[in-house]
Amino acid sequence: MKVVILCGGMGSRLKEETDIRPKPMVEIGEYPILLHIMKHYAHYGFKEFILALGYKSEYIKQYFMELQYRTHDFTVTTGSKPSFEIHHADSEFEDWKISLVDTGLNTLKGGRMKRIESFLGEDEQFLMTYGDGVCNVNINELIDYHNGHGKSVTLTGVIPSMRFGEVAAKDDGTVQFREKDLTHAAMVNGGYYVINRSVLSRLTTDESQDFEFGPLEDLSDEGEVMMKRHEDFWHCMDNVRDMNVLTKLWDSGEAPWKIW
Repeated sequence: MKVVILCGGMGSRLKEETDIRPKPMVEIGEYPILLHIMKHYAHYGFKEFILALGYKSEYIKQYFMELQYRTHDFTVTTGSKPSFEIHHADSEFEDWKISLVDTGLNTLKGGRMKRIESFLGEDEQFLMTYGDGVCNVNINELIDYHNGHGKSVTLTGVIPSMRFGEVAAKDDGTVQFREKDLTHAAMVNGGYYVINRSVLSRLTTDESQDFEFGPLEDLSDEGEVMMKRHEDFWHCMDNVRDMNVLTKLWDSGEAPWKIW
């Protein structure tokens, strides 16, 4: 099963960083956040990726073209018989297959999804997420859940209070923080989807084709969308504050999403 990662947005709320590079390439520690996400999937054995590119696509293409150089020692021989030799080719990235697909600068998510369809091969399901969110979701359990209910889409429901500290006000005006009581906490769509290929028949390659607004809503009305609750760590990198939080966690050596 292939992993589709949507990497095309402009990341305007992180403009301090994204003026020079796309948001998925903003580093958390020694790796771009995109590589953190890919290493998560690879940990569960999913190492075939389709990156739907847009804004500054050339930056991501160049990074992966040079990944072997970044992660290995190598020897270059110049002269009349030039050669290039990579050493210790047992890198953790060695068996990854990465398709980098330019899906348009201004294309919305649904259009990007449709434009990568041919790269799915014969697969009838695919995994999908966004290029700016990390978590410790168990991918195998997510797939088992999807196959168990037989619907078209499974999304991962996450709790915003994991980031923001949800506050509930009582009638008398006093405040109750809800981090310790997650049973009935409101959830949002955290990405980390399992999607049946048939869903793509509802999409077009038009750049104005969205996914969450329109097609996903229609599927939901038809009872074809299921949510798997994830009450553990999830964090989206929307702005500089989020970037700093993730960097601090990584530097502490206790990043919850580092399961590889």
